[in-house]
Amino acid sequence: MGGVTARELGAELGSSARPVFTVFQSMEEVQAEIVKAAREVYNRSVKRGLEQDMAFRSVGMEYIRFAQREPQLFRLLFMTEREEMPDVKDVLFAIDDNHEEILQSVREQYGLSDEDAWTLYRHLWVYTHGIAALCATNVCSFEEKETEEMMTEVFTGVLKNIKAGERHDQSL
Repeated sequence: MGGVTARELGAELGSSARPVFTVFQSMEEVQAEIVKAAREVYNRSVKRGLEQDMAFRSVGMEYIRFAQREPQLFRLLFMTEREEMPDVKDVLFAIDDNHEEILQSVREQYGLSDEDAWTLYRHLWVYTHGIAALCATNVCSFEEKETEEMMTEVFTGVLKNIKAGERHDQSL
């Protein structure tokens, strides 16, 4: 975001910086629109995942694909330092507008209570976010099949613990 200037936007549009301020009042307004547009691109990825048979798994894979395809947007939306740090139980509310739909897919597909669905969602999001962050920052890359296998293994372990009544999630 620091590299976005009115001059660069004007150049990209083939004009001076002046038209930028004809449409927008300030650079803060421009930046807010950039975040809004980035969120729309991300939301389309989530919707694609939610439309699949294994919606929860598909949303996770779409999250990682978004980080791979759009690393700058991913970093902008999910790796930008925040003024206030939410607790782990609140982080998904703070950063992802799709959390309710995703949570609903977990409840429905796996027959979990609200509490158990939330536990599973949080655990998998932390793991998925880690993989996505590694991809978005070019720390390492993963083949899709490898990612699917890793996520399935973690998902299976967490779900097995939940079904067995072995809760290790103390963040509720």
